[in-house]
Amino acid sequence: MQKETAENERAPLSRDGEGGSCALPPWDIVVQPGPVMVTAIHAGHTIRPSLRPWLELEAEQRLREEDPLTDYFLPAGDTIFRANRSRFEFDLNRPQETAVTTDPDDTWGLKVWDPAMPQAEKKRSLDLHRRFYEWAGQRIEAMIAEHGRILVLDIHSYNHRRAGPDREPADPGGNPEIDLGATTLDESVFGGLLDEISNGLRSCTVAGRTPDVRTNVRWEDGGHFPEWLHANYRDAACVLTLEYKKVFMDEWGREADIIALQDFRRGFLSAIERARGWLADNPAPNRAGKSA
Repeated sequence: MQKETAENERAPLSRDGEGGSCALPPWDIVVQPGPVMVTAIHAGHTIRPSLRPWLELEAEQRLREEDPLTDYFLPAGDTIFRANRSRFEFDLNRPQETAVTTDPDDTWGLKVWDPAMPQAEKKRSLDLHRRFYEWAGQRIEAMIAEHGRILVLDIHSYNHRRAGPDREPADPGGNPEIDLGATTLDESVFGGLLDEISNGLRSCTVAGRTPDVRTNVRWEDGGHFPEWLHANYRDAACVLTLEYKKVFMDEWGREADIIALQDFRRGFLSAIERARGWLADNPAPNRAGKSA
């Protein structure tokens, strides 16, 4: 097993992730043999110290738009990537043009950054964005060279109580507990794999009942990362985004339902096991008949 980190910063962090004794690099990477990559590119919350003078969004507001605890699912993968920094420092699911933005129109009306933020700081953030995509390309190509056909799962979460903590949640009809983003998926190639993953996610109960798992319910597009993967690797990489409704936590606070989270992880592990079986039984055409 190989573990990699980037940008050897050792800035202190406090209990809210803004300063203190704990230090985190921009991301953590673990590389192991196998055809499954799992990423949590919005799991991070920290902001590097040099940016903080221009940060205008409070930590609690920022946390509400981030995807805490999505890294809980990562150990199921072979290659795993966890972003430690907030999506507002550099958003890995956006292209360079909007990955670092001071325009509230790009951030749901939230004023995140003082427009006077120095260009040097913006460039530093965009350099990290570029380095991520360079790493992702190199790693994906190595996995495809070894396995022929691979699976990439990007884990996210979403809010369903935007009206307020004491108001009614969003209509479940348009908000499944797990929404599979498969906007780039070619069902003629990967339809069977999508079914295996969907059935695996449903195979373990959450709070005593079968979770609501559907595909492309809330999606118009899958975000820049899956679209970039599809554009570059097509049928060599099945790319899915799993977006979990935040029923496993209080989206307005800092409390989590660890039992619900464990239930969701059991289903995720089942989905990965089924996916590995499908990949083994359905090699890429130019590798059919070749030994692994």
